[in-house]
Amino acid sequence: MPPETPSRGQDRFDDDDFPAYTMGRAAAMIGATPGFLRAVGEARLITPLRSDGGHRRYSRCQLRVAARARELVDQGTPIEAACRIVVLEDQLEDALRVNEELRSRPPAGTEYL
Repeated sequence: MPPETPSRGQDRFDDDDFPAYTMGRAAAMIGATPGFLRAVGEARLITPLRSDGGHRRYSRCQLRVAARARELVDQGTPIEAACRIVVLEDQLEDALRVNEELRSRPPAGTEYL
């Protein structure tokens, strides 16, 4: 396999979905414990990728999701409920985006007028 060029390697770190962070670093970044990250993984809020050695690796996107769950837990919400709230918030955001896209389309049959 050819070595990566510096720009290609840099692109990975610019990618929000690239699993760049170890469990310890990820936990420190969101002010949580590794146990918290394991719990949100067990609740299937996020699914970290695994390194070749089997260690969990987290992306920035996953850390934003985990950080939102942590905010809710810090406010007293049980972790299972916090995970469900985050999923529902994400679904609502997607539905609102799709709704806006549909509203911005011209009515059917008028695109050729």
